[in-house]
Amino acid sequence: MTLERIRRDGLEALRGKLGKAGMIRFLQQFESGEGDYASERHAWVDSATLDEIRRVSAERSQRRHKTPAKRTS
Repeated sequence: MTLERIRRDGLEALRGKLGKAGMIRFLQQFESGEGDYASERHAWVDSATLDEIRRVSAERSQRRHKTPAKRTS
């Protein structure tokens, strides 16, 4: 089986199982980005103060534990 055939059969299987929109969303997960994430992250982390890291951590924790508001019809 050629690589082209594997690719085509794979896309058909994804579309059959997930639908067109689901297939697109699945494939978007594997797009390669730009830049050097590791060096950019180190630049941010190395310049962050302990207080900034604690603040961000606390904000994330609050968002995670916040219960969503109930909808009324």
